[in-house]
Amino acid sequence: MASPPRSAALDLRLLVRPVDAVLDGFLNDRALDPALRAEARLPFLVAQLQQLIAAGGKRIRPALALVGWHAAGAGGEPRAAHHLAASLELLHTCALIHDDVMDRSDTRRGRPTLHRALARRHRGSPAAAERFGTGTAILVGDLALIWSDELLHTGRPTAGQLAALRPLLLAMRTELILGQYLDLERTGGRRADAEPGDVEAALATIRLKTAKYTVERPLQLGALLAGAGPPVLEALSAYAIPLGEAFQLRDDLLGVFGDPTATGKPALDDLRDGKATVLVALALRHADAAQAGQLLAALGDPDLTEEQAAAVRRTIIATGAPRRVQQMIARRRQRALSSLVRAPLAPAATEALRTLADQAVHRLL
Repeated sequence: MASPPRSAALDLRLLVRPVDAVLDGFLNDRALDPALRAEARLPFLVAQLQQLIAAGGKRIRPALALVGWHAAGAGGEPRAAHHLAASLELLHTCALIHDDVMDRSDTRRGRPTLHRALARRHRGSPAAAERFGTGTAILVGDLALIWSDELLHTGRPTAGQLAALRPLLLAMRTELILGQYLDLERTGGRRADAEPGDVEAALATIRLKTAKYTVERPLQLGALLAGAGPPVLEALSAYAIPLGEAFQLRDDLLGVFGDPTATGKPALDDLRDGKATVLVALALRHADAAQAGQLLAALGDPDLTEEQAAAVRRTIIATGAPRRVQQMIARRRQRALSSLVRAPLAPAATEALRTLADQAVHRLL
């Protein structure tokens, strides 16, 4: 039997356009809130959020939430869907700020990270400036987290919609924190009970930190807002988990081999931090004794030079790890696409998910 013709995909750029308008309006309102006007520094804190959001970002989670909403029939008010999507971007802003603090990152989206930019504003000693930058960035991230919940409510979802969304939102936030913890636990120094070449442990971190947080939960939240039942939620999960893993596997490759002018982050950070990625785990698993010794000595060295990093990259390539990661990405992309063949989703959303699969794997997102 011939396959049915594909429906025209949703225009993802147009789909997320209202999200920026919602974010701008909400943050401007918070800065001008009469109840907080006496707090003269509030506009300054709001400005930090606005600048970070305006600096870029691909609005992946808002786009997926809106695709999920359309996948389940786009039921209910668009206002509620747009506010849900915008609230996820604000939640993600919190995660980015805190992630940069934990990783001691210097740049984000081609600009100084928030804690570094804030430290430069301080006129005290270098130690005092660092404390100010780190502490204020944490507070700005906390503010984004708190306001992400308020932003959802300003979309005026019904009581039934809120009751459906809340358990999944709580799960999403918990999964994000657990994924971040696993990432911290396996970064830099190695625990006594951790195997350096433990691919499954690296994948477990990916599933929590990226597959669920970035892809599965936003899709399911949008679908729940439209009244989706278990078959739709399960279909979205079958698509999201392999695609989310593929997305992060590509990110791990870019973290070592990517062009910083394209990624917005230095290509030394993952190596200097000793990130226990699938790429690194595979390299260690397939390395000979000399290669493993070189990798273990270099990974997590904060003073790693570009010349030393180039040698590490050559060793990683020699182990075959990048080729194996590429194969894992291709298999997961195919699994995600295959899950859509009989998925009970609206045709336009299904086509959008096909497009997103290609963009995520090739990092056009």
